[in-house]
Amino acid sequence: MDISTIKQLVRDCKANDRRAQERLYRHYFPIMLSMCRRHTTDQETAFTIINDGMLKVFKNIASYSFEGSFEGWIRRIVYRALSDYFRKENKYLKFLVFEEKEKNIQQNALAGLYYDDLLQITKSLPDKMSKVFHMYAIEGYNHREIAEELGMSDGTSKWYLSEARKELKKRLSLNRSKVAKG
Repeated sequence: MDISTIKQLVRDCKANDRRAQERLYRHYFPIMLSMCRRHTTDQETAFTIINDGMLKVFKNIASYSFEGSFEGWIRRIVYRALSDYFRKENKYLKFLVFEEKEKNIQQNALAGLYYDDLLQITKSLPDKMSKVFHMYAIEGYNHREIAEELGMSDGTSKWYLSEARKELKKRLSLNRSKVAKG
């Protein structure tokens, strides 16, 4: 969808046009489903989260000021719905999988961490590393979008993500050791 189409669609949604809302929902649903499926394999849960998130999008669309990526704005809202869902369900953070190749992190290290604990660990990373990791692994941005948002090249975004993963593995290993000793 091009910028002018998105702008018109947003204006129509602000005017409470149901057809525009349906078009926006149908366009962004697969993108948001992909993001949610990174965190849950249960399709019904993913649909619930997306629906809650998109409801918040429609309730708050009047506040969108055409600054920054509209898709990114929607992602942030749906991601908050995702995190609210898991916080409400009081589940352990087992849904955060860095990527298939990163599954060598031992599951028992993550099983003892709550969602907020893991977010604290990621926030304790150096600023750029933390932002890139959060945008990529949690919010589902790709490297091109991260690079645009943070004013860096795609390669720099990939480097920060790689460094963040290394640091998180190290910190999770230390955390697991402390839990085992304690």
